[in-house]
Amino acid sequence: MGAAEGNIGERIRAELWELQDAGYKDFHARLIPTVDPENIIGVRTPQVRRLAKKWAKDPQIGEFLDCLPHRYYDENNVHAFIVEQFRDYGECLEQTERFLPYIDNWATCDMMAPKVFARHTGELLEPVQRWIASGEVYTVRFGVGMLMRFYLEDAFRQEYPEWVAGIRSEAYYINMMRAWYFATALAKQYDAVLPFLEKKRLDAWTHNKAIQKACESNRVTAEQKRYLRGLK
Repeated sequence: MGAAEGNIGERIRAELWELQDAGYKDFHARLIPTVDPENIIGVRTPQVRRLAKKWAKDPQIGEFLDCLPHRYYDENNVHAFIVEQFRDYGECLEQTERFLPYIDNWATCDMMAPKVFARHTGELLEPVQRWIASGEVYTVRFGVGMLMRFYLEDAFRQEYPEWVAGIRSEAYYINMMRAWYFATALAKQYDAVLPFLEKKRLDAWTHNKAIQKACESNRVTAEQKRYLRGLK
């Protein structure tokens, strides 16, 4: 654990323990194998989100955010949901970048999606590029996740899938996110991203997983799915 978190850290942790669901802990521990089960309290996500919303208003919350690393997975999720609530872009970005090195699993990584980023997609591109280039598994995954979340509609540009295709990694949790990105892009920007699969721009595992996930999507037409299966 980091430095003493003082009263607020202890109070947050005590509330998490009060909300523990032992059955959920055992189930969830199997989904996040990179986290020691001893460091999972076992609090359901909606309850964690409500807790974060309450504690975000506490004048001492900065003390909790400053004390990294947290011991428990559930504390990290509280942290992620508090960061989401920052309304000032610069402050939210600073808090995000401080927290990213301490993320140790796909679930915490994927659940943090600061709302203010949606209004600053131009400014966010530089941090996204840095995150993708970092080589840190969950920082890279977070960067790709931001491209998938905020840049597949009006903000889409052809170079963004190029960035994702250019990532070279053996890390499962990076490549799974890359596959998820391309599957989602096929649903939203089919004509623009199809050449990445036709020209085999991705490694074989990510290529096939992207096609699989696209074919599981209701947003991809039956005709498109038939064609995509032929590219495996």
